[in-house]
Amino acid sequence: MTTRQAAPARAATYREVFAVGQFRVLFTGYTLFLCGETVKMLALSVTVYAGTGSPQRKILAALAYVAGFLPYSLGGTLLLAYADRWPPRAVMVGYDLVRAAVAAVLAAGVLSPTAMLVLVFVTGIPSAVASAARSALLPELLDGDRYVLGRAVFSMAAGGTQVLGFAVGGMLIAALGPYGALWITVASCLLSAALLRLRLAGRPRRGTAAGYAVRETWRVNRDLLRRPAVRSLLLAQWLPPALMVGAEGVLVPYAVQVGMPDSAGLLFTAVALGMLTGDFAIGRLVTPARRERLAGPLALLLGAPLLGFVLSPGPVTAALLLAVSGFGVAYQLGLARRFLNAVPEANRGQAFGLALTGTMTLQGLFAAGGGALAEVSAPGLVVGAAGAASLLAVLGLWRVLAPPRPRRPAEGGRRNRSSGP
Repeated sequence: MTTRQAAPARAATYREVFAVGQFRVLFTGYTLFLCGETVKMLALSVTVYAGTGSPQRKILAALAYVAGFLPYSLGGTLLLAYADRWPPRAVMVGYDLVRAAVAAVLAAGVLSPTAMLVLVFVTGIPSAVASAARSALLPELLDGDRYVLGRAVFSMAAGGTQVLGFAVGGMLIAALGPYGALWITVASCLLSAALLRLRLAGRPRRGTAAGYAVRETWRVNRDLLRRPAVRSLLLAQWLPPALMVGAEGVLVPYAVQVGMPDSAGLLFTAVALGMLTGDFAIGRLVTPARRERLAGPLALLLGAPLLGFVLSPGPVTAALLLAVSGFGVAYQLGLARRFLNAVPEANRGQAFGLALTGTMTLQGLFAAGGGALAEVSAPGLVVGAAGAASLLAVLGLWRVLAPPRPRRPAEGGRRNRSSGP
């Protein structure tokens, strides 16, 4: 049974978060994971494109880039029970070693492009379990508002990878070639595994269930979705940003539409910078209680700026609109504590894994849907439609995103009314 706790009165600081040594270890391992995955997917995309003849090369190169993300759906629906059945450190270290082995096979250059994609896809299925174990470990390392800021730090690391990772990864591939760059991924995986194994304290597994993991995963996922509080918070985390990602799926065609195809990189960077700024500012400058009250208004920022794309603004104005939209992603910080309180502790790993799985799956689907719509409609209109859909989702979930303030007991309450003068 999870004890519901009120929002802390005082906002934590990033210094307090990084003062926790175990968090620094977990964060460093996560940073190594992000860097290694970015280099691997870029190198794989380049390798598949160069090694495949036309006309298959474009579709296989695209599949190479998303092959690291698609397995989330399978892992999240089949294997999430292991996030609570196994100790979290063992899950993360084991997956790092799997990633290192896969990157080494890819770097050896002995597989065909199709075989490379199959290998990455199959071995990426456990990624949902490792991510769930990492996310569920965070509230065990950080308490109160430090946990929410820890979530913000992880989000900023992911956003920073989008800003810098592709540029640095591209330079590494240009300098070392795709196969040489893959050895950097091998090194990052081994370094992360060693760091977590030697410096992260071991913790026992949370779950005690036995039997088939697939059956247990389905059962617990159903139980979580049947809980009104959990289900509503999951939808609030999934739908508004997934619809926004549908707009990101057509930014390249939009840049072509306005006559500046080279500005696509600026547009993607603007989204990431907006996310970084939002997580930092809302996480650090806003009190925990106000952060939760602002979840609804911030979520409106996801879609509202995108409506301006129907006017086909130039790259600079479009970048500003996207940065404001990215800033709105910080609304999720207002849901973090509430979601943690809503899920059973024994299934915390699977609950976080379910949240991640839904996020990855829906964002992939809406990004593909946005691209499909751009084939029959102007990209600017598609971006505007995605913004409108995100706004409608926020309004439909408003009672979840902006819960009423708790009432203060009236002066001279029940105790005084039942007692004598």
